[in-house]
Amino acid sequence: MNLLPRSTDVFVIGGGPAGLAAAIAARRRGFQVLLADCSVPPIDKACGEGIMPDGLAAARSLGIDLTASGAQPFRGIRFCAPGVPAAEAPFPSGHGLGLRRTALHHLMVEHALQAGVQFAWGARITGIRPNDADAGAAVEADGRLVRTRWIVGADGGHSAVRRWAGLDASHRDSRRFGFRRHYAVAPWSEFMEIHWGDACQLYITPVGPEEICVVSISRNPHLRLDDALPQFPDVARRLSGPGTLERGGVSASRRLKAVCRGRVALVGDASGSVDAITGEGLCLLFQQAVALAAALDAGDLALYQAEHRRIGRRPEFMADVMLLLDRRTRLRRRALRTMASHPRLFARMLAMHVGQLSPLDFFTNGLAFGWRLLTL
Repeated sequence: MNLLPRSTDVFVIGGGPAGLAAAIAARRRGFQVLLADCSVPPIDKACGEGIMPDGLAAARSLGIDLTASGAQPFRGIRFCAPGVPAAEAPFPSGHGLGLRRTALHHLMVEHALQAGVQFAWGARITGIRPNDADAGAAVEADGRLVRTRWIVGADGGHSAVRRWAGLDASHRDSRRFGFRRHYAVAPWSEFMEIHWGDACQLYITPVGPEEICVVSISRNPHLRLDDALPQFPDVARRLSGPGTLERGGVSASRRLKAVCRGRVALVGDASGSVDAITGEGLCLLFQQAVALAAALDAGDLALYQAEHRRIGRRPEFMADVMLLLDRRTRLRRRALRTMASHPRLFARMLAMHVGQLSPLDFFTNGLAFGWRLLTL
């Protein structure tokens, strides 16, 4: 049984990376923070387990140095497809990291504890009162009412907080389905690899000196890894021995009309999401957490609403581009050939993807990319 306080400044509902990031950011602004989740650590989730350079920078803005975690670095992205030369590009500066989700969660819990976040693991949250007359807001937790100045919903793509706050309305909502395994195989590449097929993609992320994470993702909820791997014989040949237990999840593209109302704000997947193909999920939630804490400090959630929209524009655009390649086989093959034969174009596209080149600069100097797509 959790010994819940009667009140707190910020009540965070959801103990995954988004909730932990929001809690850490709020503590860094001097707020008293309580985080509650019905689960207990470590909390796992099927994902590609790769963190891009901009995600590492966003984590550092919260005081979290993921490079000290023993994670496996990778220096860029490689696109592969049957019958098409591989296209690869290094990041313009820095590197990415492959890190098991459970290891990331443990690291963030430890950091939150050091920051002074209070926890209520295993707590049952049954409702919120976003406009309680006495104290601004309140949360119903384990049969008690905890009063709070602010409520943060970080409870994932199926967020109950979002529903309770009346924030479910969205501009767009589409889904794909992913399945993940780990294999005790030494990484064969310094790159995070995306293997493109007609029915799905495979993501290969190095997460240790002798371990890789393999994720299949498609629009078919029944297409498991064992069904996907035969479409990628070069990868299948490298995966000697059994993998870990397969874990599934939903990759959603969801844009909400609003991410805050009254004294309630949403963060992470609860606030909308981009498809996993971007690899930007963790970066987004770190950036959102920093923006939310600043808005709480100013006492104005409208600031967070505006910053949330700004933060999401680039990843949403890149997701739209890459999902177009997923849907259009001929366009995808042309694009991959162009990237392979003109690596500087691919490098500039990757620089834009990780926020190290503005879209204006890319398109000003990247008109040749579109022309080559039309003429190849």
